[in-house]
Amino acid sequence: MARHILFIHGGGGESAYGEDRLLATSLENVLGAAYEVHYPRMPLDESAGYADRKAQLAQELSAADRPLIIVAHSVGASILLKFLVEERVTQSIAGLYLLAAPYFGGDKDWDYRELSLPQDFAAQLPATPRIFLYHSRDDEVVPFAHLGLYAAKLPQATVRVSEDRGHQFGNNLSDVAEDIASGETPTGREHRHPDDAATI
Repeated sequence: MARHILFIHGGGGESAYGEDRLLATSLENVLGAAYEVHYPRMPLDESAGYADRKAQLAQELSAADRPLIIVAHSVGASILLKFLVEERVTQSIAGLYLLAAPYFGGDKDWDYRELSLPQDFAAQLPATPRIFLYHSRDDEVVPFAHLGLYAAKLPQATVRVSEDRGHQFGNNLSDVAEDIASGETPTGREHRHPDDAATI
């Protein structure tokens, strides 16, 4: 039976769904037939708020009949975290793979209370054996510093830093696919490409 992956796309208007589809397709192509990538369209119109996205997330998770692997990009990752913290999630989650997630409330440009997390949000997440955080230093949308904010709150997470893949990771998620397929126990250590600098 194929492993089930739920991919949550980012925000930013109608174009976000199409742009992130390239990421979901990359993941699906690298992983192959052993995995099924489900890529639902989340509410994107200007009037849609967290409540609309929360309702669809609840629907997507409730439809899962086996442990879920969840990959989420940008604002989609932030929304997912807020949902997992605030709602009673009964579905088993095998892993969270969070790509370029903005940390709302982390700085004045991202001070959006509707999506801000409580200070102790990590303690409120459902049990998840594998958490990975990904960010590129040249991200032109979400400040790279937000990765450090999440890493400090989630010391159990494995951090993947890249140098020049931008907000869309060059439309290539082969590293994420490798992490999903590897099955190795996350160590909480930071992993970098050889040319990356020494600090987050």
